[in-house]
Amino acid sequence: MTAEADFGQFRAQFPTTETMVYLNSGSYGLLGNSARAAMEAYLADRIAKGADWGAWVALEEEVRRRMARLLGGDVDEVAVTASASAGINAVASSVDFSTRRKAVVSNYEFPTSAQIWHAQEKRGAQVVHVAEAEDRTIPLAHFDAAIDRDTAIVALSHVCYRHGGKLPADRIREIVRIAHERGALVILDCYQSIGTEQIDVRALGVDFCVGGMLKYLLGSAGSGFLWVRAALTSALAPTTSGWFAQADTNAMDIFAHDPSPSARRFQGGTPPVPSLYAAKAGLDLILDLGVDAIEGRGRALTRLALDRLAEADIAVATPEDDALRGPMIAIPVRDEDAFVAQLFAQNIVTSSRDGNIRAGFHAYNDEADVERFVDALVRSGQCFARREAVG
Repeated sequence: MTAEADFGQFRAQFPTTETMVYLNSGSYGLLGNSARAAMEAYLADRIAKGADWGAWVALEEEVRRRMARLLGGDVDEVAVTASASAGINAVASSVDFSTRRKAVVSNYEFPTSAQIWHAQEKRGAQVVHVAEAEDRTIPLAHFDAAIDRDTAIVALSHVCYRHGGKLPADRIREIVRIAHERGALVILDCYQSIGTEQIDVRALGVDFCVGGMLKYLLGSAGSGFLWVRAALTSALAPTTSGWFAQADTNAMDIFAHDPSPSARRFQGGTPPVPSLYAAKAGLDLILDLGVDAIEGRGRALTRLALDRLAEADIAVATPEDDALRGPMIAIPVRDEDAFVAQLFAQNIVTSSRDGNIRAGFHAYNDEADVERFVDALVRSGQCFARREAVG
């Protein structure tokens, strides 16, 4: 079967594509037939059995194994969480700011990440932001200047949610090198990239990697993941905890806290059972098609969109360089919320952030989606910035 036929088969698993040009994967990925069937199976089991804890715990382990495979880590390095926020909070609660005060936070961060680090100011943290350059990249020199021997942790987002700019792998490795040389840890938020390109946590050298299932991993809200480098686990003691963070979840001991020796110590209470059904199904779709194929498809579609926009002399807020761009492009517009609604009326689903409309591409998109999207922009009458007006 050809790669093109594979993508057609993949697209056919998402009924929404029959009626919509769906370019909103950076907010919420589409529901595939298998994920829907899995969620319906959960409801059927609830009616038939009431509770099935053995199966639900086994399902959590299946999700953990798939995430370990996707990240290039070990099963015991993965915590299954209710959200990316839950994972970041668990990490933040384990950081001691009494000896090292600084949390260095990139300006690519999604609000939840930056807000969590600012919340640590009550625990003695000093948050230092790393600004973007005019071309919307963040040069290595900006991190080098911000990270010092008073830095406890560096928070990075792989892809910026506002415009799709990306920290390339070689830059992440250099940031990690600088941070580790100065005694700091590094957490990578890959929510806007996981599932669309290879992320090898060992090759990157990061200490933590966090994200969730509802975007490009094609699951549902309510489930996320946190990868923790095994060598760090025993040295870190999250103060956010719960019974599923214990070494023995069946101990039911109210007189002690005995955290798991694995990354499970970063978990909390009852697992997000309904969401795990969808999470497993979505991960299977990604792994079956292959991340390399998805990455190539996303790069080709975003490249086509950028080329078509250039022909129309419409500016973008996303870096042109393929290596500095995730699966999303962003276009500056007047009144972005109104324009998103205008596109939606034409069955084209986008989103808006920071004065831009965002188009997030996945393997279920095709060239016809790109053409419909760009044609709608050209026909809209919107007063777009010219390409030379946006750096």
